[in-house]
Amino acid sequence: MEVCGKEIRVDGRLIRIAFLDAEGYQFLAEPETAIRSARNSRTRIDLFTFIPRLSDNSTKLNYPMEMDNMAALRVSTFDEWMTKQIDFKVRNKIRKAAKKGVVVREVPFEDAYVRGIHAIYNESPIRQGKPFWHYGKDLETVRKMNATYMDRSIFIGAFFEDNLIGFVKLVFDEDRNQAGLMQIVSMIGHQDKAPTNALIAQAVQSCAERGIPYLWYANMSYGKKQRDGLADFKRHNGFQKIDLPRYYVPLTIAGRIGLRLGLHHGMTTWIPEPIAAAYRKLRKQWYERKTSDLETAKQTELPEAPPQS
Repeated sequence: MEVCGKEIRVDGRLIRIAFLDAEGYQFLAEPETAIRSARNSRTRIDLFTFIPRLSDNSTKLNYPMEMDNMAALRVSTFDEWMTKQIDFKVRNKIRKAAKKGVVVREVPFEDAYVRGIHAIYNESPIRQGKPFWHYGKDLETVRKMNATYMDRSIFIGAFFEDNLIGFVKLVFDEDRNQAGLMQIVSMIGHQDKAPTNALIAQAVQSCAERGIPYLWYANMSYGKKQRDGLADFKRHNGFQKIDLPRYYVPLTIAGRIGLRLGLHHGMTTWIPEPIAAAYRKLRKQWYERKTSDLETAKQTELPEAPPQS
């Protein structure tokens, strides 16, 4: 559905929650107008939620709110980031990527680039210990899903021997106040060349050249899960946890009750973090074992017998 000219998603069964489909890349200029439109829509919406821009997070609005966060860095110049915002290990990895022959640059969204993204998606069915949801997508699906917000997108590629081994889709908001890493994916088989660090470096440079003051990379922490390998990677690359308000506006009685009882967070938030962490560890081990078994099976497959003459 559409509210104030922007696409709105509605998720949930028990409690129906509406939010901007491009949250973080688009913002509500007039929240009250958007809330009124959502309240009067034919779609059932129990809660309407939204966040402010990073530059506006100190201004509090008169709506129910909880604190959320983003992993973000303040961009001034590329040299400032290289010399003062990252640690020496990251600087070494960026230099290592260049020494190993990785070339990173902004690229046009064209057929060769889409084919490269398709190859990266289909390198492995498992990433970060869980199924990779882009694995198995066909070329046309890959093209369509990456062709959104074209007027506000910057595409970056990491190349090794002219082959795409990593990419970034960087999307900035309407006022060029902040840009987000909508996608950043590198080939697992080229991790020794540090392409992801090199892609982050180019993303910072692309923002600095356009005068975009904030670069953000999703959340720094999720619920009770406060620290993991990805959060450490963000921190080492100069991203910091920036707290900002998330507003929840109840539009129905169910929304008011759900907000009061915390049902808008879902049932998983009721699971103690030690149990959740143990589950994530077991899940990762299981998928790693499954991937290893598949690779072994591929390597031991016998070649087909040649046709009889």
